[in-house]
Amino acid sequence: MTMLPTVTIAMPAYNEENYIEACIASVQAQDYPADRIEILVADGRSTDRTREILDRLSAEDPRIKMIDNPARLQAAGLGAMVKQAAGDVIVRMDVHCEYAPDYVRKCVETLERTGADNVGGAQRAKSKTFFQRALCAALESPLGVGGAKYRSADSEGFVDTVFLGAFRRKIFETVGLWDPAAITNEDSELNQRILESGGQIYLSREIVVHYFPRDSFKTLAKQYYKYGRGRARTLLKLGTFPTLRPALPFLMVCGASAMLALPPLWPLVPAAFATYALATGAEAVRVGGKLGPGAIPTVWAIFPAIHVSHGVGFAAGLLQYFRKPDWPEQPERVPARKPVLRAV
Repeated sequence: MTMLPTVTIAMPAYNEENYIEACIASVQAQDYPADRIEILVADGRSTDRTREILDRLSAEDPRIKMIDNPARLQAAGLGAMVKQAAGDVIVRMDVHCEYAPDYVRKCVETLERTGADNVGGAQRAKSKTFFQRALCAALESPLGVGGAKYRSADSEGFVDTVFLGAFRRKIFETVGLWDPAAITNEDSELNQRILESGGQIYLSREIVVHYFPRDSFKTLAKQYYKYGRGRARTLLKLGTFPTLRPALPFLMVCGASAMLALPPLWPLVPAAFATYALATGAEAVRVGGKLGPGAIPTVWAIFPAIHVSHGVGFAAGLLQYFRKPDWPEQPERVPARKPVLRAV
């Protein structure tokens, strides 16, 4: 007789009328036993038809339950869902992603096989527009992802963070929930606390999920600016990073600013900027060439858009959160309970 853990799908949402139904349908199509899954959606008080759609879907499928998220932040909504979760495994999902039919099953199997506290797959980018195709190419380069293993579909093993994640519920009893005030970087911050507590995070090639990246320079720059602010907040809150990778764009921006601001360093400026241009240009040719010569300039421009936006955001975050920290002194933990297992 095989014992399978119950699973809670935890899905934050806000104004997702165009995506929520398809995403829930992908959960309903999972090959994990349907009676082992509950589907929780934390809605941030949407002003479109999201709640209307959820009401209809929950009437059709009693496993679906909407949870009110007045804070509207993903991190707060995720915490609210864990508090109400019946599952022994919490699978965190994003509405804007596409999931393989075996996604939930592979998450559970990987948790059992590795003994990790959190598992996930690579952050596989998928494109619909020309800009997204160029961005997907840039994200294939170490210059685009900073060598992050969770960005590589070929990586396998224990890592410092994963995309989304599937957690043993008990980890929230020990390290606490997501930081409810975090606007960005909430997943990496939680994963860092897991590692610092002695826990483990595992990246599996068998866990397959795709996401659609930003579709313009403007939205990309805004996204990475927010990423930078969030990572600066994490650094000030926890005092360290598992790796130096999140701070590299900030250090690059600081170095460039110093060379431009200090006359003694002016002779270094041409060589430094030429080196950066050559390095990013060569990578643009390498990863963007397969899209055709017309894509290379766009890929080339994406690199500084990512680096500068992230670095400036990091600097802004250091200034903002050093002056006014907004995180709780201690993370909120969920009460311990005995695992609920069902027999097949």
